[in-house]
Amino acid sequence: MNTTTKPGGVVVPLVTPIGTDGQLDCAALDRLIEFQIAGGVEGLLLLGTTGEGPCVPRPLRRPFIERAVATARKRLRVYVNVTENSLADALAGAKDCFSLGADAIAALPPFYFPPRPAELTAWFRALLDASPGPVLLYNIPMTTRVSIPLELIGELAGHPRFVGLKDSENDAQRHADLLRHFGGRADFSLFCGVGALMAQDLKSGMDGIVPSVGNLIPDVCHRLCAATRSGDWTTAVQHADRMNAVAALYQKGRTLGQSLAAIKSVLHLRGLCSPAVFPPLLPLDADEVEALHGEAAKLYLA
Repeated sequence: MNTTTKPGGVVVPLVTPIGTDGQLDCAALDRLIEFQIAGGVEGLLLLGTTGEGPCVPRPLRRPFIERAVATARKRLRVYVNVTENSLADALAGAKDCFSLGADAIAALPPFYFPPRPAELTAWFRALLDASPGPVLLYNIPMTTRVSIPLELIGELAGHPRFVGLKDSENDAQRHADLLRHFGGRADFSLFCGVGALMAQDLKSGMDGIVPSVGNLIPDVCHRLCAATRSGDWTTAVQHADRMNAVAALYQKGRTLGQSLAAIKSVLHLRGLCSPAVFPPLLPLDADEVEALHGEAAKLYLA
């Protein structure tokens, strides 16, 4: 992997595999990462939303990052999400991630006290100034209730450690505005985190996608990016349709938390990890599992 090239492609927000005892399952982590590499993806995002990041106990985070970096062996980029309401803790977390070999961090805004634009700008500027390595901002108001303003991105663009944005705000116009203002820069990457917008965003010039469904079908996600890069829109739509159908398997009719339990249940069916989740999330009950696995079989995932 050439870490000097501009970040892009498929970055899969990896699930965090644990056993029924709540401890990290290292063997499952190795399987998951090798599955991603075989699928051709360009990166992994650890401790993100799909990885139950805010729910992962602090004592598990360091060994998780360390094992993932060791298993990846620079065959793809490793990004680590930093979720903190304390600036000091965010800076300490960033430094820890880079000391363990992460290629970049993804940083959420503080959200307990919803920040004013000036406060949010000061927070991110302080993080960028002190970070030992590259930083992606991570916009996901579904969970943080904070939408990172485009004006803030413009103020910080050009900072030597500000390398891009992962945007998971389900707003097609916002994504179009992002591309108009920041697309095509050599020093800045835009990643789409909204499944329904990924194909169009790639066609319009976004650098990459961060698909939760990549945990299950990384090869299809990779082929979507390849098809859009080559201008083969007919094939790209076919791959996007497949991704949306598989994503609906674990998302449709479920809360975000329930969808994470469901995706782990399908991964368990495929022999990749256990269905265990972190509190306050709960695994699916037996009837839900039976129905989910029946639907998975229809999609050739069983």
